[in-house]
Amino acid sequence: MPLDHNPTPAANFETVSIRSQAPRSQHREHSVPMFLTSSFVFDSAEHARALFAEEESGMVYSRYGNPSVDEFVHKLCALEGCEDGFATASGMAAMFGSMAALLSSGDHIVASRAVFGSTHAVLTRVLARWGIGHSYVDPADNNGWRAAITPATRMLFVETPSNPGLALVDLEYLGRLADEHGIILNVDNCFATPYLQTPARWGAHLVTHSATKFIDGQGRVLGGAILGSSELIGEVRSFARATGPALSPFNAWVLSKSLETLAVRMERHCENALALARHLEQHPQVNEVRYPFLDSHPQRELAGRQMRHGGGVVTFEVKGGLEGGKRFLDGLQMVTRSSNLGDTRSIATHPATTTHCKLSEQERQAVGITPGLVRVSVGLETIADIIADIDTALEQRQQR
Repeated sequence: MPLDHNPTPAANFETVSIRSQAPRSQHREHSVPMFLTSSFVFDSAEHARALFAEEESGMVYSRYGNPSVDEFVHKLCALEGCEDGFATASGMAAMFGSMAALLSSGDHIVASRAVFGSTHAVLTRVLARWGIGHSYVDPADNNGWRAAITPATRMLFVETPSNPGLALVDLEYLGRLADEHGIILNVDNCFATPYLQTPARWGAHLVTHSATKFIDGQGRVLGGAILGSSELIGEVRSFARATGPALSPFNAWVLSKSLETLAVRMERHCENALALARHLEQHPQVNEVRYPFLDSHPQRELAGRQMRHGGGVVTFEVKGGLEGGKRFLDGLQMVTRSSNLGDTRSIATHPATTTHCKLSEQERQAVGITPGLVRVSVGLETIADIIADIDTALEQRQQR
């Protein structure tokens, strides 16, 4: 489904995200309606046959495609600079689909060691049962990426910035490396969003999203997306059409509307996150702070080269290890304790006991998830109020 208003690629991000929308109906609505239907009507038996044979384009069944879902996909493709895409029911459905649709038994993935806990489970427990192997590499070790490639390698997979350690991967280098070996570079762009980073610009062949996070931005719905070339997405669509991880029309409508405010929200998230990170660097109850745009981040130069701003997540290590981290979370009054991120509300998470608890202690240490590490998704509240709540919790932690 083409977009009715689709500004040229040279247009500003905000204009594309706001003015790209599906064609208006005969009712001339200003806001695009939701298409809450499971199926669609055929003009004739021959029309139905042609649609199912894919000789004609058009809507068949909402598991295959839906006008509300298509609008979200086309808009996200325009923002990421990708040809095509498929929207999924969750971020992990996108992550799994981007691998399962394109890999076969005997294939091999080289992945960043710093990945989300559920992605680790897919690599080590699910795909492994299908005979798809993997190797982990330090995300910052360019030589390690090259050395890990084998004749069976079909994909490089990265998160950048990573969850939760905020490690970066040099996308330009990996784009060249993937093309040199004829393999797919698959980038999870969840933390950055297309407003802060467009991996396709640096050579990524696939870009995946958990739209549940910053794209939705208000903790309302689940969603995911796989974006890339028409050729690769054709394979993804065929896999998804058979296996059914489709995004619901309602959630797609919410997410498409959310893209209209992504730029202004990310500006505030990043402004608040940088202010919090700088404040925490000076706090006596904090051992270490990680944020891509801090001068102390070891990849600060790379962050400035491939990202517009540093993102909306700050991680820091509270003194006192595991008990110190837990006492800090218990001391929060305004900041929410939850496993989600990317919300208007600031959220604190203890990765070692929640999102990454299935990793062994050795695996957590390898990616910098220490017992006292806290991840804060910095929201849109007044920054003074965020800092005050976190300071109070740190001070209470000291007193206990």
